[in-house]
This record gives sequence, C-alpha cells and structure tokens, in this order.
Amino acid sequence: MGLMQPLKGDTGGQIMLAVLALIAILVPILNLLVPEGNPLHVSTFTVTLLGKYLTYALLAVAVDLVWGYLGILSLGHGAFFALGGYAMGMYLMRQIGDRGVYGDPLLPDFMVFLDWQQLPWFWLGFDQFWYAALMILLVPGLLAFVFGWLAFRSRVTGVYLSIITQALTYALMLAFFRNEMGFGGNNGLTDFKDLLGFDLQADGTRIWIF
Repeated sequence: MGLMQPLKGDTGGQIMLAVLALIAILVPILNLLVPEGNPLHVSTFTVTLLGKYLTYALLAVAVDLVWGYLGILSLGHGAFFALGGYAMGMYLMRQIGDRGVYGDPLLPDFMVFLDWQQLPWFWLGFDQFWYAALMILLVPGLLAFVFGWLAFRSRVTGVYLSIITQALTYALMLAFFRNEMGFGGNNGLTDFKDLLGFDLQADGTRIWIF
C-alpha cells in the first residue's frame, strides 16, 4: 500500500507497477519449476533477454523523469548508464584472472594483446565488489553533478542543453573506443566468467541476477 501511495490517482502507473511485479515473480517460477517440455516453461535465454529489457527500461524511466516531469530533454543518459556498466564490467574482467586466453593473472586479455606492461591506475581496486559497486554510483554521479552544475550555472537550457548532452555522450564514446584508453576499445569488455564466485553461464546465476 505504501509503495502505491506516490502513484495515487495514477491508474496507468499502478497497473504498470503491478505488471512488472507479476513478471518479476512469475518468470523465475516458470523457469525453475515448470518442465522444459511444458508450453508455460520460460527458457533461461528468455529470462536473460527480459532482464536486458528491464535494464534498458530503467534508462527509459530516467529519461521520462527528466524530460516528462522537468521538461529537460537530455540526450546524454546513455553516457551515465554506460559508465556504471563499465565499472561493473571492469570488476568482472578482474575476476577472470589467469583463466583468460593469455593466462595473465592481473591484466585482462585485451591489455595483454595490446602489449600493456602493467595495469592502469584507474583499474586498481576493481578486484573488489564493494569498490566496483561504489564506483557504479560515484563515477556517473560525479560526472552528472559537474556537468549539471556547469550547465545550469551558465543557464544553458532548451535545445542547447540537449545538444551539449549529446556531444558529451559522443565524446565519451570516441574516448572509450580508443585502445590506448584501457577500456577494451570498440570490442568492449567481454568473456566474463563469474560474479561473486557464481558462474555467469549457469542457469541459476542468471535467474538470480534477473
């Protein structure tokens, strides 16, 4: 009841929240308890796909809050979203260790391939989950705070703010795509093995993440 209080009078919002709650409950049940031959069975692949859809839905909700409620069209949400994703990706890459293609216990495969001799300073600490979780919040939050403070202090509004936010996203994309930046270039971060000791390829782990 308390969860629905902010949506009081918003029938559409209440229905959407109820549908999302129903999906979150039913999908794992239909995957784990319903046999594969049953028409109601939800495959692990479908669960993973739904998880991706819900993740991107969070991004859409963020845009809706800023644009729909505040009237500020930001085209840079992808940048903050990506920074958080890269922080988690860096943690997952550090967890691979010597199980990578090149067997280096410290450097990710793409760094070994590019002949890096040591781990960059901004990768330090990402072998710890708590540090990665902290960076997921701090790095995008700090960038948003600095960018917002400069933009609104200069009274940049309307289409000009939209263009600047889009330029910010594009600039970050170009930077991250460069191999010398240490973020995997245009191949990104790949070949993740486990999360907190749980195999990411295991069905149970994927259900838990969902």
